[in-house]
Amino acid sequence: MQFRIDRDSLGEIKINSNAYYGPFTARALKNYNATGTRSHQNIIKAYLMIKKSATLANIRLKKLNSKKGNAIVKACDEILKGSLIDQFIVDTINSGAGTALNMNVNEVIANRALEILHKKKGDYKCINPNDEVNMSQSSNDTFPTALHTAILLDLNEFIPTINKLISSLRKKSREFNNIIKMGRTHLMDALPITLGIEFEAYAIAIEKAKNTIKIASKELEYVALGGTAIGTGANTPKGYRILVVKNLSGISGLNLKPEKNMCYGLQSRFAVANISSVLRNLALELTRLANDIRLMASGPIAGLAEVTIPAIHAGSSIMPGKVNPSLAESLNMVCFNVIGNDLSVAFAVQAGQFELNVMLPVIAKCTLESIDMLKNILPVFSKNMIDGLQANKEQLQSYVEKSPGLVTLFAPYIGYMKASELYKESLKKNISVRELVITKRLMRKEDVDKVLKKKNILKSG
Repeated sequence: MQFRIDRDSLGEIKINSNAYYGPFTARALKNYNATGTRSHQNIIKAYLMIKKSATLANIRLKKLNSKKGNAIVKACDEILKGSLIDQFIVDTINSGAGTALNMNVNEVIANRALEILHKKKGDYKCINPNDEVNMSQSSNDTFPTALHTAILLDLNEFIPTINKLISSLRKKSREFNNIIKMGRTHLMDALPITLGIEFEAYAIAIEKAKNTIKIASKELEYVALGGTAIGTGANTPKGYRILVVKNLSGISGLNLKPEKNMCYGLQSRFAVANISSVLRNLALELTRLANDIRLMASGPIAGLAEVTIPAIHAGSSIMPGKVNPSLAESLNMVCFNVIGNDLSVAFAVQAGQFELNVMLPVIAKCTLESIDMLKNILPVFSKNMIDGLQANKEQLQSYVEKSPGLVTLFAPYIGYMKASELYKESLKKNISVRELVITKRLMRKEDVDKVLKKKNILKSG
């Protein structure tokens, strides 16, 4: 392996001659290996967009030589198209405020720009990672901006997967519209409902969660780019802040706006905490849905067996023929992870001190990981679980007919105390409430049938 000698403020260091990263990244590689995973692709993508935006602004404001600046812009464009991605090697949890990732990006861009100018990698007297690529910037304002941008880009891919789940649930709601089943409260028989009403309620819950995500994401559109180290905009030319955010908005395709108070923009990570919390709330609704499906599908003999789930693979390595609600269980586990990630984000957000929150890398890791896990599993869960559910109509009808819970519908006619007696007798003698009301001549048969008609059972449905 051949090496070159790079120099930074700490001195000389040997770098693989083929590497596009430089001394800061090489030192970071020796220290940050907590997760063994690299930074999220959208964080890197956002950072490249920021570097391009800043360089264009610096050229426009005549702070940066156009020849060097154009080489930097060209390097950014090449990398955004997919080249040199393997050169972003810093661990996803790296130095406080994400300085190591910022410098990894600066160094890769600088060395590629040097090649474009027919210079050797490491010739930082021509293009320096700090002086030219990082001009008018700090890790302190670029990482929060990259964080907001990356989350917004990820959410744009995520929202359609939520819509697919909502569509699948609504389709099942229509399919199950006329299928009456026994509702439950406290896991005990309550009153009749339709399977369709239940699934429409699931769809509404997921839709409301989606809407809160979209509302919360609006706060992410405000970025602190241009605030540099502590929000005062030190070392930036006049007009830079407005111009650089405008550039980034155009390059990313996002509706980004300058944060009105840049000091707030560096101190507080409220917007990300808000997104993380609404992702958690979505996870709570999703895991509730998954749990209900697992219960409804339990059986096929010793459980509820109200619905039949599609068999995506064999359920057991030892029990032949067994089919498990594996996708619902997988969704549960994803949701538990999302809830845990939100707790990590909460701890990191409150750990900000004075003019900066330095816990940015772990905030980025947890938030983007949560979005990605949900983004990956929801389309599969929708297609291979929800779309394939079938109602066990005979079982559902049997439960309704036999349930002593039906006595509640007769209470207005025969009184609460008498209804309570019938409930106990129905259980003890295994006789339906309908039959008891008729045989005891508490109500006429035609009146009993009228009470048990679907339109009377489901007055609110």
